[in-house]
Amino acid sequence: MRPRHRRNSGHGVSRDRWLLSYADFITLLFAFFTTMYAISTVDQAKLSKVAMGLHQALDSPDALPNAPGRIPASSGTAMLSQEQLNARVILEKDMAEDLRSGRMELLEDGRGLVLSIPEASAFGTGSADLSDTAQQAVARLAASLAKMGNSVLIEGHTDDVPIHTPRFASNWELSTARATAVVQWLVERGGIEPARLSAAGYGEYRPRVANESAQARARNRRVDVVILKGPQS
Repeated sequence: MRPRHRRNSGHGVSRDRWLLSYADFITLLFAFFTTMYAISTVDQAKLSKVAMGLHQALDSPDALPNAPGRIPASSGTAMLSQEQLNARVILEKDMAEDLRSGRMELLEDGRGLVLSIPEASAFGTGSADLSDTAQQAVARLAASLAKMGNSVLIEGHTDDVPIHTPRFASNWELSTARATAVVQWLVERGGIEPARLSAAGYGEYRPRVANESAQARARNRRVDVVILKGPQS
């Protein structure tokens, strides 16, 4: 009698094919939970460095043109701290309309953030009295500064045209009076702590651009509000 041949000799292999799909599923599941764990343990310090790196890249000369109210790049600008980045966000939000309209300009330098107020939108020619529009802008600035702990330096600047009036004998006096007027408003009407503020007048000796035209001189006539790095010590 001839022995029977097993007709299902390959069925053992077929029954085990589910192991391949199961192994693939377990591998994907492991990858999913590994990713979830990595997301839940983000290194905040590294994340801040990445954010600041992106900020530097976007503000480089090769980056896209500045959107309205965006801080333009400044040569030699140091990387901003997280505190300065927070201050920037506050200013860009609270002062958005002033930045879009050109009543103020937001810059950076080695000291921190600089909110520049042109003379044309704040003072009359040869005057240290804040206009009504400027007072409203300074009120918004006071609300922004109240959200920060940074020390603030108010700087007055003029062009190189000499001045001599019954009130101001020189550009030194005019620039100092304008800076002081902003400080007084912030303290007396804006509620900012006096210890956080200081004022300085530089006359024509720290121009933003060379005084070679009427337009250049207009850029130099300004009050700069410098939000310094770090709180008052």
